[in-house]
Amino acid sequence: MANLLLFITRSFFKLCSFSLLILFLISCSSFPSTEAYDPLDPNGNITIKWDIMSWTSDGYVAVVTIYNFQQYRHIQAPGWKLGWTWAKKEVIWSMMGGETTEQGDCSRFKGNIPHCCNKHPTVVDLLPGTPYNQQIANCCKGGVLNSWAQDPATAASSFQLSVGQSGTTNKTVRVPVNFTLKAPGPGYTCGPAKIVKPSRFVTPDGRRETQAMMTWNVACTYSQFLAQEAPSCCVSFSSFCNDTIVPCSKCACGCQNTSQPGSCVESKASHIAPFVNSYTPLVRCTSHMCPVRVHWHIKLNYKEYWRVKITITNFNYNMNYTQWNLVVQHPNFDNLTQSFSFNYKSITPYTAINDTAMLWGIKFYNDMLLEAGPLGNVQSELLFRKDKATFTFEEGWAFPRRIYFNGDNCVMPTPNVYPGLPNASSHQLTSALGLLVTLLAAMALLFGHA
Repeated sequence: MANLLLFITRSFFKLCSFSLLILFLISCSSFPSTEAYDPLDPNGNITIKWDIMSWTSDGYVAVVTIYNFQQYRHIQAPGWKLGWTWAKKEVIWSMMGGETTEQGDCSRFKGNIPHCCNKHPTVVDLLPGTPYNQQIANCCKGGVLNSWAQDPATAASSFQLSVGQSGTTNKTVRVPVNFTLKAPGPGYTCGPAKIVKPSRFVTPDGRRETQAMMTWNVACTYSQFLAQEAPSCCVSFSSFCNDTIVPCSKCACGCQNTSQPGSCVESKASHIAPFVNSYTPLVRCTSHMCPVRVHWHIKLNYKEYWRVKITITNFNYNMNYTQWNLVVQHPNFDNLTQSFSFNYKSITPYTAINDTAMLWGIKFYNDMLLEAGPLGNVQSELLFRKDKATFTFEEGWAFPRRIYFNGDNCVMPTPNVYPGLPNASSHQLTSALGLLVTLLAAMALLFGHA
């Protein structure tokens, strides 16, 4: 009997070990793909379309267009950088609307020197104000691309290049490999180029349709874990009926490095480094050390409505956040009545559920979130209508499920520290309290006479 129990025990542990190994291998193999998946924007990506428009004596002329199909994640200054590796010994003779960061070794050429001889070229957008004879359509924005939901008209960027020493037919040309996209730092992973049906173009008069000689597409997806070592924003909560303010979690975006002076700036510092629109943040010294904080305050509670105030504060001395946006997931967004000083658009990745909203600033009013300082914040109020069938103040339902700032998931407080809330309106609470006091007074009077 003892031997039988020993055999069963050993078999059980072997089975558990094998199962754990299988689960570990599955999780490891699926890790890269799941990290780039965004549940609020499942189809969002940046697509690079490469259209060969004409053939030349030793190559072709192509127009490359970068489309930002992400709903709320945009590319800020200093803009995108697109790189690839040539399949053969191609060179770039000339460019319009963009330029390579390096020319490379062109010493083998005599007379006509190519624009770039690098095997691994990196292209950047030209700046606004570029002479017209160097421009093409959708170029020269400094590499800045807005998100598709926020402004689709400015969500694309193009450049033209003349490629030499390549194939001159559909059968002899070879697509580039190892595409990379920085926007402006890491975070995007690009797949291989896929040859697709040639793009079609309609002439301005609408009477004729032309098409590219050859077209291939490259899809790039974003991962916040690849983009930065620590989160870039955090969330704090408060409520009108509770004196407790739930702050951002301690060290939400990293802890203060006391051994490295200058890693953060004291709020009362007499001298702040001059503003340089740098990708690397220089943040104010706080307990959370986040460049951006989003505060959700439950301001008022009526019988049929409730009101929220949202404040976004910039703690980064190195960044003006232009064209910022906020994505909030909350079950009551299907009954949003009014947004007072932010633009609003419903985002429904799953059409049956309308619980996600995109908020952004009004142009020329609050569409720029200034660097840390007295003016480094924007705020608005939201008015919601209550729906008893789908919404209640109980169990923290008045607070959002998740918040994104500029496409990055912000660190939320843990649910056990949420401020307490009433389940009914403040007017109803006042009436109930008055009724209770009246009832106690009547009972005291009755028993006093008895």
